[in-house]
Amino acid sequence: MAFVNMLLRTIQCSSVRTLVQEGGSWSLLKVLRQLTPSRRIMISHHLRKEDVKSEPNETLDLEEWKSILKSGIESYETKKTETQEDPSLNGMRELVEMWRLAGRAVPQSITTEQLQVLMELPTKTARKKYLKYLSVREIIKTNQKEKKKELKESSKSKMENLDQFETKEGNPEKKNTFLLHVWDKSIDTVQRWKCAQAMKFGLPLVFDMVYEKYMSRYELENTVCQLMESEGWNRRNADPFHIYFCNLQSGGPYHKELVKRYMGAWDNIFITATDKPHVEMFPKEQLVYLTADSPNELIHFDPTKIYIIGSLVDKCQQTGLSLANAKRLNLATARLPLDRYLKWDVGAKNLTLDQMIRILLCLKDTGDWKKALSFVPTRKHDGFVERAASKKRNFIHFKNDGAVEHAPSMKENLLKSSKTYEFGKSKSFIKPERTQDSSIRSTRKRWWE
Repeated sequence: MAFVNMLLRTIQCSSVRTLVQEGGSWSLLKVLRQLTPSRRIMISHHLRKEDVKSEPNETLDLEEWKSILKSGIESYETKKTETQEDPSLNGMRELVEMWRLAGRAVPQSITTEQLQVLMELPTKTARKKYLKYLSVREIIKTNQKEKKKELKESSKSKMENLDQFETKEGNPEKKNTFLLHVWDKSIDTVQRWKCAQAMKFGLPLVFDMVYEKYMSRYELENTVCQLMESEGWNRRNADPFHIYFCNLQSGGPYHKELVKRYMGAWDNIFITATDKPHVEMFPKEQLVYLTADSPNELIHFDPTKIYIIGSLVDKCQQTGLSLANAKRLNLATARLPLDRYLKWDVGAKNLTLDQMIRILLCLKDTGDWKKALSFVPTRKHDGFVERAASKKRNFIHFKNDGAVEHAPSMKENLLKSSKTYEFGKSKSFIKPERTQDSSIRSTRKRWWE
């Protein structure tokens, strides 16, 4: 370092001497003086680490520095949320805290979104029930985390014991690898590849997302859960549909709930989500709206048609919404043939979205209504309708002239004097009753009596 500084001083003195001899100005000397320290710093930056000797007092505790930074960020975020939060939300938060101190079932932590839902509830009883639901869900989540932690620790201890046993034995037993383990990641890759193929070559299936204004928040959350299950069943099928979410408004209740439930995977699922209506994306002649209120019965699955399912969960049974929507758009409608194949017991003939897509997938693959309608819950019907077997016609063959003639009158006369009993499909004939002469003949004594 000293050698480099001495070299720089000699270069600086020689440059000043040449400038003075050639009649340089004082301003140039100032500029040169300002440039030389920067050159020293640049050279000292490229020195080896062995030359730089730091004192022990100058060591920096990184963990303490990180904790200070985190505390500063948290305090800044809390101040920011307090300033930006609505005063009504603060009041609701204080009310929840007061109920917690009173010993009621209240969650330990509550988010701003949950507070907004709590404010939208009309009565005090509804708010208490919602807080109890949140507290129960929080307890379930903590218990699941603890169980996972215990399972992880137990599996880790088992593996350690197994490793110790193998090291003691010296010659570990050979494991049978007859059936190779298929990892979940490999299965997921195959399923995603099939969905990607379906987006290019598969049959389209439309979910109409226009009913969000007819549902409460609880019904909307239930609808989103059913949509996620439908997407999962479609992804696991051998020949999936190309799913369309039509009339899905960006930033709307449906979109927010889907983004929240998928947790970052919303942009990676293989579906088509658009705010355009289905009548603008497909020709009207191919569209068929599936609704339980339709007067038309679906006889068979037509691959040339595009079926539409209304994304609606109505706990209060708002009948006719999807049918009115289809009539307003002048679309063909159809309903599943539940009365033809099932002995319907009680309740409306409305099915969930995941049940509908499973029925359509099975119907597309097999074409068997009995197999497809097995996904209808058994609590709603008393089994399948048993159709009467077609009765075979009875013919009497005449050997004269080799002719075959149907003679029902002769058959009736023959059966009048006999009794018939059915054993399965065959009939057994019993001899006619004895007459009076036969009974008298039987009463006579024989020669051996």
